[in-house]
Amino acid sequence: MNDIKNYDTIVFDLDGTLIDTLEDLKDSVNYAMNVYGFPERSLEEIRTFVGNGVGKLIERAIPDGIENPLYKECLKVFQDHYSKNMQNKTAPYNGIKELLAELKDRGFKMAVVSNKFDSAVKELVKEFFGDYIKVAIGESENVSRKPAPDTVIKALAELGSAPDKAVYVGDSEVDVMTAKNSKLTCIGVTWGFRTREVLEKEGAQYIIDEPHQLLSILD
Repeated sequence: MNDIKNYDTIVFDLDGTLIDTLEDLKDSVNYAMNVYGFPERSLEEIRTFVGNGVGKLIERAIPDGIENPLYKECLKVFQDHYSKNMQNKTAPYNGIKELLAELKDRGFKMAVVSNKFDSAVKELVKEFFGDYIKVAIGESENVSRKPAPDTVIKALAELGSAPDKAVYVGDSEVDVMTAKNSKLTCIGVTWGFRTREVLEKEGAQYIIDEPHQLLSILD
């Protein structure tokens, strides 16, 4: 492992790492479920469904998944509803804005990569973190979603950074795999959508329980 003190770039996951989006995701999933008469999903079910993009989220939420003949229609209803309602209950986790402000003051370059659809990622990052993070990349037809390294590679290119100067911060097994595939040191966070045990099992090099602990690792 490279010396953590030599790093100057941080790539963050979004949902479950910087912002808590579960309530708004649940509301939009259940709006789509109600439109088609499917059973509603609980918050804990949504927690286990997220991480691989909205297509997978709806696939996991509806009966018979992608084999359901209404899958594509249901996905579109979800996306349309979520696009208009994704800031109703979503907010940064406690301590995140203070962390980003400190990282900016220390001269770190920062980006967000997410499996949420690209327009939503850009809107949410601009709304909550526009003073700190200028590079935000989500799922689109032009780039493979995580755990493929494509979004990370694109973010590093836009920042003018190199993989050996960057760390990756995320909350899920998808994030640990993304970091591995991108050849970045992974810092897992336990306040998001997965447990410490999941992060340890997948092989995150560092695990933190509070945002400010990231500074201790970098010091």
